[in-house]
Amino acid sequence: MHPNEKYSKNLKIALYLSFITIFYNLIEGLFSVYFGSIDDTLALFGFGVDSFVEVISGIGILHLIIRMKRNPISERDRFERTALKITGVSFYLLCAGLLIASLILIINDVKPETTMIGIIVSIISILTMYALVHYKLKVGRALNSDAIIADANCTKTCFYLSFILLASSLSHEVFKIAYIDIAGTLGIAYFAFKEGKESIEKSKSSKLSCSCEDECH
Repeated sequence: MHPNEKYSKNLKIALYLSFITIFYNLIEGLFSVYFGSIDDTLALFGFGVDSFVEVISGIGILHLIIRMKRNPISERDRFERTALKITGVSFYLLCAGLLIASLILIINDVKPETTMIGIIVSIISILTMYALVHYKLKVGRALNSDAIIADANCTKTCFYLSFILLASSLSHEVFKIAYIDIAGTLGIAYFAFKEGKESIEKSKSSKLSCSCEDECH
């Protein structure tokens, strides 16, 4: 296959992965927020809001890939940096909201009726995020794109969040441990703060490079 054809093929795959990421997070967010609110499951609700914030980040990556299809790029444009800034602020707000909501639920002694939906959502998310990380890394390396590789490594955060949701939901459903859902919520709040900080840092620079803790290679 000609190098240009191979490059175009990998870009097309990257584009599909970007659309899948956005669409999946929208569905996951709607589902999680709805059931999290009716079941008083704050961890699931927070997980859902996190998914909506990931959509904003995903739109920024989609925009970048579309630009790559037109011409080789060496830096982020204004749209991508603005998307990162909005993503970062949204994650900070999510973190603050989860902390305040956790305190209110503890004071009012509110516990989930069931966390079964959280178990189902987290398992599906673990499988989906694992596949997305694998293929994003593969295509990012094929394109020699630090931006796509960084996006793949940051998708690992969603992968880890899914395990936190699974652990808290499963523990509550099986053992009925008091406030284990709150513990899961605090874990999600921590990752939200971490993601917010990384997004804000990336928005300050037009340089296309990894800024997540995981290495690019």
